[in-house]
Amino acid sequence: MDGLGRRQLLKALAGGAFLLATGALGACGFQPLYGTDAQGGTVSDDLAAVRIAPLAERTGQMLHNFLRDRINPYGQPIDPRYELRLALREVREETGIRRDETATRAVLTVLASFVLVDLADQSAALTGQARASSAYNILDNRYASSVSAEDALERALRALSEELKLRLAAHFSATSN
Repeated sequence: MDGLGRRQLLKALAGGAFLLATGALGACGFQPLYGTDAQGGTVSDDLAAVRIAPLAERTGQMLHNFLRDRINPYGQPIDPRYELRLALREVREETGIRRDETATRAVLTVLASFVLVDLADQSAALTGQARASSAYNILDNRYASSVSAEDALERALRALSEELKLRLAAHFSATSN
């Protein structure tokens, strides 16, 4: 068999393996997260029905805005079916230490405990904890260190909002089937 025939055979085998794999996913009940459920609703519809409870302090306000943009980008729902309640905690750990015992690097971890409340009966539809971390440099210039820390906080909050959105979407996807 020449080089060209061998390549065509390998190409055909790869295509067959792909079809077999996608067929197996369909047979095991795999479905897209943002697809339509049996009642014609979507996970996006469920996410748009979530009101995010106000959070205290600047960190909470930033997370609230990131979540609102991801969960319901058109604003808070007028007639929400759910309310997401969060409690936040920040932990800063200095990791890079110089010989003079000053820190040069830090890791910021934001922890969130959350409850998704079904407003129809005030029951907890979903509870859990999520976390996100971001590292930053501690510089000799205080302003530069402050900007670096603020950027790390924003990155961690964006990652946390994305994790929370995915957790809510997975919950809604599992409960709609």
